[in-house]
Amino acid sequence: MSKQSILIAAITLGAVFASCSNANGNSEKTSAVQSTTVSTAPDDTTKAKNIFFVDVRTPGEFSQGSVTGAVNIPLDQVQARIAEFKGKEEIVVFCRSGNRSGQAKAILEQNGITNVINGGSWEDVKKTYNK
Repeated sequence: MSKQSILIAAITLGAVFASCSNANGNSEKTSAVQSTTVSTAPDDTTKAKNIFFVDVRTPGEFSQGSVTGAVNIPLDQVQARIAEFKGKEEIVVFCRSGNRSGQAKAILEQNGITNVINGGSWEDVKKTYNK
């Protein structure tokens, strides 16, 4: 099974346990951070959920391009900014290759935030979610 298939399967399973009030595909602002509503169903017509996309690369890397609706929280700031992750329905962290996002996922899980997916590279996340 490809990384993309695993990500889609994980998101779809998560959608079974949660529901979203805004299924129209619009981005929503929540306090100072942004979540993006994406469809998690195979046909992209039902079961949308809010996904908090977090690019853990440096601000310089982030400015070169990222996923639509993503927030830049560099890896070295994740621990100090834990509060921004709390209460999010689903979190997808990503970076250049998946290494830093794996570290970010571990930090978040150590702090009790378990609804996190390591999306790998920003290009992979963009292909998977920004269709």
